[in-house]
Amino acid sequence: MTADPSAESVAKIASLTSDIPIAMLTTVDPEGHLTARPMAQQETEFDGDLWFFVEKDSRTARNLERAPEAGVSLSSGSTWVSLSGTASLVDDRAKARQLWNSRVEAWMPGGVDDPNLTLIHFHAEAGEYWDTPGGRVASVFSFAKAKLTGERYDGGENETVDLGRSSGTTPESNVRSIHD
Repeated sequence: MTADPSAESVAKIASLTSDIPIAMLTTVDPEGHLTARPMAQQETEFDGDLWFFVEKDSRTARNLERAPEAGVSLSSGSTWVSLSGTASLVDDRAKARQLWNSRVEAWMPGGVDDPNLTLIHFHAEAGEYWDTPGGRVASVFSFAKAKLTGERYDGGENETVDLGRSSGTTPESNVRSIHD
């Protein structure tokens, strides 16, 4: 166990999200409604930050310029991760070139030098995950066991984490039961 619980939490979230290419980025629109859209997560080592490409004149960019609070959700067949934090637009061509790949090119045909292209830098402050080790087979088995025995379903791990990354916070991990 590490001395810094947030480092352990970041590592756990990194391992859960590393193979999930598409995230749902949630922003706040001008009327105060939450709006979400799929975004391709850029391949970087998760350190609490995520990167996405976006067009400067998009609704997503306008929402973030007005209200930087954002959420990111990632999901696979047996893992769900929800992150909350802030996002900013970053106009950095060197970083864009570093992150550029063929998946981005499909959505941004103007290329890495398109003047309408910018980056979203999402800074996670807290998160929650649900993980079912063993995947669907283990989940089905646990569900069937619960039905047969009358005991509560216990098919996974759920943790809420404070990544200790907002100003004035101390890194700590708040572990909760999946039944909370």
